[in-house]
Amino acid sequence: MIALLRGTLAEKHPNQVILDVGGVGYDVVVPISTFSKLPGVGAETRLRIHTHVREDAFLLYGFLTLDEKNMFEKLIAVSGIGPGLAIKILSGMDAIDLVNSLRRGELEKLVRIPGVGKKTAERMILELRDKLPAPAGDDSAPPAPSLSVLDEDVLSALLNLGCARPAAEVAVRKARAAGAPDSFEPLFRKALELVR
Repeated sequence: MIALLRGTLAEKHPNQVILDVGGVGYDVVVPISTFSKLPGVGAETRLRIHTHVREDAFLLYGFLTLDEKNMFEKLIAVSGIGPGLAIKILSGMDAIDLVNSLRRGELEKLVRIPGVGKKTAERMILELRDKLPAPAGDDSAPPAPSLSVLDEDVLSALLNLGCARPAAEVAVRKARAAGAPDSFEPLFRKALELVR
């Protein structure tokens, strides 16, 4: 699967870009939040990609940040939300605001997004509320420090082994606090020992 594309921005339109990578033009669907931060046509661009394969199509969805890509993947895991609606949701609300609204159960904000009705918004809150990090400024939980690239790699490996994301994140942080070496394998093994 394609996970990352880096190349020259050949064309850009709201919700769609064409990225020239070594002479091949990739048609990539992007949310408005990514589109608005893209450089001008002809500039070098790097997009994180979610590859979606259907019987009749091979679609690429692109994001400038890992947070946007992760939010997109959480959204499409919700019953009744496909990639098209997930892009509309990310286009209708900033990823941080979306996390805050979902964690706080703010149904009225979610239904303002085009394509999101009351039932879809309720499903999003029900299925995602406990799977998202605490929003900034939420007194119920102190903000967690962001993970480094190495930590993200270890976290990804733990998730691939079937660990729950919250437990895996805690294990990576505990492994760091316990003085695990700054290389993948020792950090991974220590985090694996600590995961519950």
